[in-house]
Amino acid sequence: MNSPTSSAHEGERRGRERRCVATGETLPEAALIRFALAPDGVVTPDVAAKLPGRGVWVRADRASLETASRRGGFARGFKEPVKVPDGLAGLVETLLARRCLDQLGLARRAGAIAMGATQVDAAIRAKPAFLLIEAADGAEEGREKLMSLHIGLWGRPPAAVGCFNSTDLGVALGRERVIHACLLQERLAVGWAAEIRRLAGFRTIVPDSWPDSWRSVSWKLGGADAGNSQAAAGDDDV
Repeated sequence: MNSPTSSAHEGERRGRERRCVATGETLPEAALIRFALAPDGVVTPDVAAKLPGRGVWVRADRASLETASRRGGFARGFKEPVKVPDGLAGLVETLLARRCLDQLGLARRAGAIAMGATQVDAAIRAKPAFLLIEAADGAEEGREKLMSLHIGLWGRPPAAVGCFNSTDLGVALGRERVIHACLLQERLAVGWAAEIRRLAGFRTIVPDSWPDSWRSVSWKLGGADAGNSQAAAGDDDV
């Protein structure tokens, strides 16, 4: 589980603002991806914002990252020639997804996540869900049963995520497969939602084939379809 010190650092980081080298916008760090420069001049994603040295920031969506790569945003930000690797957006998506899954593992070790239909059903009956996680390859009947239960008891659908398959969720949560899960602690749910918002700039969070009820809670996620031991980052970031 995260220490109080690391949690405080995360909160401070999310509160700071940086300028996106692609769009020129000044945005909270939670809405951006930091990039560092490797010794050989290769632009390197730093999704945890902890790599040493100068960093530049790009809005967390595929279109902004492609603009920064194509129009010299990284070279301007680092103030020197750089090498932008092929497939950089795909690498960022992979790293963000891994970060989200790793945080679910932390929630499991903290006893702050319900797993499986029986546990999630009981959690929903006890209080409104902070966040419902459903495997993208799970059966429609099972997830709709939980959604209907939540709406029936609490008068609204929960915030929901369906962008990971059951195997990936299982690896993160120490089981062979996980179809249904539910975060039980508000602080962890809020932190995880911030990471999901960044991932939403690179992949669809709720599959298009799922009913509209799964999208009826506003995550303010936007971006995915539109774009269809280390030292802390220093103040020399742009």
